[in-house]
Amino acid sequence: MFDVIIAGCGPTGAMLAAELRLHDVSVLVLEKETEPVSFVRIVGLHIRTNELMAMRGLLDRILQHARKRPAGAYFAAIDKPAPEGLDSAYAYLLGIPQPVIVRLLEEHAIASGTQVRRGCAVAAVEQDDEGVTVELAGGERLRSRYLVGCDGARSTVRKLLGVGFPGEPARRDTLMGELELGVPPQEVAAKVAEVGATHHPFWIRPFGDRVYSVVVPAAGVSDRAEPPTLDDFRQQLRTIAGTDFGVHSPRWLSRFGDATRLADRYRVGRVLLAGDAAHIHPPIGGQGLNLGVQDAFNLGWKLAAQIRGWAPETLLDTYESERRPVAAAVLDNTRAQAELLSPEPGPQAVRRLLTELMDFDDVNRHLLEKITAIGIRYDVGDGPDLLGRRLPDVELKQGHLYGLLHRGRGLLLDRTERLTVGGWSDRVDYVGDPTAALDVPGVLVRPDGHVAWIGADQQDLEEHLARWFG
Repeated sequence: MFDVIIAGCGPTGAMLAAELRLHDVSVLVLEKETEPVSFVRIVGLHIRTNELMAMRGLLDRILQHARKRPAGAYFAAIDKPAPEGLDSAYAYLLGIPQPVIVRLLEEHAIASGTQVRRGCAVAAVEQDDEGVTVELAGGERLRSRYLVGCDGARSTVRKLLGVGFPGEPARRDTLMGELELGVPPQEVAAKVAEVGATHHPFWIRPFGDRVYSVVVPAAGVSDRAEPPTLDDFRQQLRTIAGTDFGVHSPRWLSRFGDATRLADRYRVGRVLLAGDAAHIHPPIGGQGLNLGVQDAFNLGWKLAAQIRGWAPETLLDTYESERRPVAAAVLDNTRAQAELLSPEPGPQAVRRLLTELMDFDDVNRHLLEKITAIGIRYDVGDGPDLLGRRLPDVELKQGHLYGLLHRGRGLLLDRTERLTVGGWSDRVDYVGDPTAALDVPGVLVRPDGHVAWIGADQQDLEEHLARWFG
């Protein structure tokens, strides 16, 4: 019997498995596909995901395979630079091929002791007071204490649970791909500036040597069920821009809609949902993979605490109460961005107005923090603004904070050097450092990097240690 079975070995499932293994939880990941994804689509890791990877010691390895890009021009592709002084040491976008990040996270999970079985599709799920029985398509039955569906937008686990997935079906389709162009860069830039002023979504951006990222409306092209072709891109580019730019040699081609849905519940008894199984939205702003990985970081330590037997009674329920509102906010900001990409006069008037407003630093900063998830504040109680937010990678005598979070434990950072974690030392580390770059006396940091308590009173600290760490 496993502690946890995870359906789906994408970024969310692999990251969740590795987080659970930090706490010696036995994990089996079931992946219905026999081979890893092969098409080379570039995905972006935003600031908060970069921070999380640094917390687990993964970022340096990812950087070997990724391209750094400035943090900016995320919201509805409005071309504004990132505001100055972002409170992060990782304030950049990482472009990385999807198969590479999937492989790196799966290798990380396996190295931590996760078992991965490919070609295994979930067919039925039953649960009782002791655990979950998972039946595979071939009839094999497996047993675990918990099951997590990380099996994507068409999640079998979600459907078997009978969890509703309300929202809006796709209204608009868009073509996206990476291709080489047959005209000079100056000609491309001039035409994109001319056409992009009135047609959205439409852009052609350089992405490496001779390769461009191309986004163009898909209206009237082929059937949604069929993969797009190079001729589809040529046709739409000629329709929108009057030229196909001599596109050739595609790296990958895809088609996406603007369907937007959010699961009614993230948990039914011993079965939970994460990633695209719980929420889908248009890829505008590149938030999807990041949102799923961040689900995994929030859920992993809480589910491990439940299995290890020290979780406070309501800890596991905070996964849904914290992450579902975050997903709802992402759905709303992608809805808003989708409207701003409409060629209709009304949305274009709003787009022009927002473009002006984004010249104000506070507006630009708010939208960037929303897209990159560094503005999230969980409701952990009343207190200073830092409470419930993620703690930046502050400098310490021992190095940097994130280097002390590799084991996925809680951490008390004490500038007074008078506090103690006492009987929680088996799950919470202590660092006394009066030189720490903080303007508060002490902080209790959760394993996902969010601040659970601020203060200097030992009794108050112990109440919060009990609340979060049993």
